Amino acid sequence: MKLRAVISKIEEEISIRQAEDFDNVGLLCGVPDRDVSGILVCHDALENVVEEAIEKNCNLIVCFHPIIFSGLKSLTGKNYVERAVLKAIENKIAIYAIHTAFDNDFFGVNYGICSELGLKNMKILQPKEKNLKQLTVFVPKEHSDKVREAMFAAGAGSIGFYDECSFTVNGNGTFRPIEGSNPFSGQQNIRENADEDMISVVFETYKEGQIIGAMKNAHPYEEVAHQLYSLDNKNHHTGLGMYGDLEEEMDEKDFLRFVKEKFSLEVIKHSSFNNKKIKRVGVLGGSGASGIRSAVSKKCDAYLTGDIKYHDYFLAESKMLICDIGHYESEQFVTQQLFEILSQKFSTFAISKSIEKTNPVNYFI
Repeated sequence: MKLRAVISKIEEEISIRQAEDFDNVGLLCGVPDRDVSGILVCHDALENVVEEAIEKNCNLIVCFHPIIFSGLKSLTGKNYVERAVLKAIENKIAIYAIHTAFDNDFFGVNYGICSELGLKNMKILQPKEKNLKQLTVFVPKEHSDKVREAMFAAGAGSIGFYDECSFTVNGNGTFRPIEGSNPFSGQQNIRENADEDMISVVFETYKEGQIIGAMKNAHPYEEVAHQLYSLDNKNHHTGLGMYGDLEEEMDEKDFLRFVKEKFSLEVIKHSSFNNKKIKRVGVLGGSGASGIRSAVSKKCDAYLTGDIKYHDYFLAESKMLICDIGHYESEQFVTQQLFEILSQKFSTFAISKSIEKTNPVNYFI
């Protein structure tokens, strides 16, 4: 299978276009028309991981963190990024990064953390804003089904765990073809009345081009009357972080012991104890100080993340236990998640999970 086709199938499960604007995701190096012999899944595509891919005859590395994050002005091997990229290019190995696309995915990084903790009633902590649009199009009644199906096939009408959602109102439309027109029905310079349906669908902003194109291709009119709106609604099924409820509430120290065991941790940094039970837990894999206030607003009793700075601990205002379990540690389930997704998606070639250590942080106990 060509790399281009492999990437297309991956993005059927995890859309790269839901990544954050600052991120550098997708194909970082590699030739799209080259055949894929095997895939190695990893957390960080470091030089030792590229060597592992060579040994395992994998010419595609699917990594969580992008090895190329800011621009490269040269490739001379002077640092760990350039050495990894050079080795990959020299050995014809492609690198594809997924990062915040998987952070924002409902079943992504934070879902993995919540599942490991056994949380129930999981919801997105920071739903994406300015992420939804509504399309309204006017269609001759006899063509409504065709246009609606075309929009559905292009990704319109997905709302949470429902798809093929639309709303249709029937009415009477008027138009008058003038000189230069080539009307689907009617004659030039004569006003026509048409039995039309007004179809409305909602979709994520990044799908706009493909949905508009599909709608116009299926529509019989030469000039398609349609309206496009940006919605203020939050997308409650896409965004950073999650929160949910433990099956049974715990004392604070019992909760920390529980987390330490579940994540195989040597140490947990945390804020002061508040002498309250832990029931609702918020999580955000990686650097998650930005989610503290959201977790407080969702009435979380505890919040798990990484890279908390000194002053960040004050943000909970003694209402919530902040737990810094480490950046890598909070994302440690990602490799297994991606391995399972790709294994289900591809059966014609090997999917391997990297065994190389890439966590740069160590603890002396």
